[in-house]
Amino acid sequence: MLNKLVISLVMATTLLSACNHHDQEKTEAALKLAVTNPLRKDTSIIKEYVSQVHAFRHIELRALERGYLQDIFVDEGQTVNKGQKMFKIMPSLYEVDLLKAKAEADLVRIEYQNTKALADKNIVSVTELALANAKLNKANAEVKLAQTHLDFTNINAPFTGIMDRFNVRHGSLVDEGDLLTTLSDISKVWVYFNVPESEYLDYKTNKVDATPVKVKLKMANGEIFDQEGVIETIEADFDNKTGNIEFRAAFENPNQILRHGETGNIQIDIPYKDALIIPQKATFEVLDKTYVYVVNKDNKLAQKLIEIAAELPYVYLVKSGLKEGDRILIEGLRKVQNGQKIVVDFQSPEKALSQLTLHAE
Repeated sequence: MLNKLVISLVMATTLLSACNHHDQEKTEAALKLAVTNPLRKDTSIIKEYVSQVHAFRHIELRALERGYLQDIFVDEGQTVNKGQKMFKIMPSLYEVDLLKAKAEADLVRIEYQNTKALADKNIVSVTELALANAKLNKANAEVKLAQTHLDFTNINAPFTGIMDRFNVRHGSLVDEGDLLTTLSDISKVWVYFNVPESEYLDYKTNKVDATPVKVKLKMANGEIFDQEGVIETIEADFDNKTGNIEFRAAFENPNQILRHGETGNIQIDIPYKDALIIPQKATFEVLDKTYVYVVNKDNKLAQKLIEIAAELPYVYLVKSGLKEGDRILIEGLRKVQNGQKIVVDFQSPEKALSQLTLHAE
């Protein structure tokens, strides 16, 4: 009797296990999921770099002579033209020095003329005439020097530009070299941005001709500046602390929207030829590594490590780990596991990618 009971229990357990296994296979086989291929096509990505705007010419205007600031002919933020008067330092002392120098030059000129008349009659030697001429040249030089000092009391705009704030006020006593203000020529601007070493190498490797690379500037308000720029120069040395190298792009600024010291983001359109594109939703991460499920010929899933080259909205560009003909799972990644068999609902790459934005919305 006991033996019959044991045999019955074993048969029931075996039958139950078989039923459960059959039910599990049936459940797995019933799981129908969307699958697609990576898409191979030419594309491009936009890389952004934090940048700072510098005026094409930005200089400090300093006092060239000591004295009281007598007049200010301009205002802060004003556009001034080349040669326009900006500041005047009280010239009285320098006017007196000029009159004195001219008087001394007139006296030496008379002495020279008398000496020359005597030399023409052979009354004095040629050497004395040469000494008199040297004194006259020195006196004339003193006049020019005094005139220069007087001219320095007038400070004029060296080029057309925009005034910055004043560092002095009317009536201030200024010393030689004191900063009065700064002047910026923003008809054209230089925008500086730092590029990591790896991206610099990609840039130099992929650039096959001398055609300037065009860039865009995303301003602080999120708008794109209405003029395209070009990369003009690259700094000579890398920064050993950051591993970056500085690029400079030039932009025309006809409406003077950009000002010295502004910030923004340089945007560079980087082409990717024959890129392998997959939906971002086809990937998952394990310990900071990116994987996909590849579907083999038996419709079983195999977890595969991939390397991402770049990212675009909703998609990744794959650097390695996949081939164009591979079939990858694009839905239900959390419902399956490695080695599981599925029913394939194949979608063309074009259809799968076209539906990404719809799903995102």
